[in-house]
Amino acid sequence: MTIFHRAGARAACLAAGLILAGCGGPSKPAEVAATPTVKTASGAEMVYIPPGEFIMGLAEGPIDAKPAHAVKVDGFLMDRFEVTQEVYEKVRGQNPSRQKGPKNPVEQTTWSSAVKFCNARSVLEGLSPCYDTNSWTCNFDASGYRLPTEAEWEYACRAGATNQYYFGDRPEKLKSFAWFEGNSQAKPHAVGHWEPNAWGLCDMLGNVAEWCNDFYSPKYYKSSPRENPRGPADGEKRVLRGGAWSSAAENCTVWARNCDEAGFTDVCLTMDSDGFRCVRRATPAELAALKAR
Repeated sequence: MTIFHRAGARAACLAAGLILAGCGGPSKPAEVAATPTVKTASGAEMVYIPPGEFIMGLAEGPIDAKPAHAVKVDGFLMDRFEVTQEVYEKVRGQNPSRQKGPKNPVEQTTWSSAVKFCNARSVLEGLSPCYDTNSWTCNFDASGYRLPTEAEWEYACRAGATNQYYFGDRPEKLKSFAWFEGNSQAKPHAVGHWEPNAWGLCDMLGNVAEWCNDFYSPKYYKSSPRENPRGPADGEKRVLRGGAWSSAAENCTVWARNCDEAGFTDVCLTMDSDGFRCVRRATPAELAALKAR
């Protein structure tokens, strides 16, 4: 059964049905938005991210973060928390994490293991898997779970903000919003400890870096399409976003990009700083319920 909840109140932007970058002021602390959430059959809570436009990247940033460019994305559901070890074990019957804890984010995950989790979670909930694990391609039209595109991830992380971080531009404030090298005691922590961003998403910065669906290319932004970009057609590595418990503050900005090998075999080395969260399309019934609110 799908259960809907509310996560606070910030109706001004949501009323238009289109969230634009900068809505709510560029340097105000995050407020929890009037964003509906869904409790899924696997026990994870998801937030509805409305369709909208934003400026992706950073004009004065490193080579792989520019040019800053306008991007439009469709609406989607996104896990409110990084996938926890509790949920991962329920879906896949195993736990690869080094720092064990049911409410800790699952880590030591490769991109391919995250994809396999997405497919298994889809089957568990009666949805159509998105991934072909022979070709490792994603069917974006399938009803099941997948990893977010890099554009979806940044749009959701910013939640209307145009700053370095979703709470402003001052890196010294990060210690009050995320687990990173300055406060993590060199380990990941249970999800949801810090204040969420304006759309109610927790730990979008720090704790564990989050796998995205996209191949990584440092020059991709120069040719990125405006609507629903899905990354390069091929590549050697996959994108990671958000920084981790081991990251410096400058690597936990909303625009900072990282990458790693996808890891298609069990002998591939994995990092205890790599985790993920899932996204999927809202079902017609869910969209109807969302519109009725």
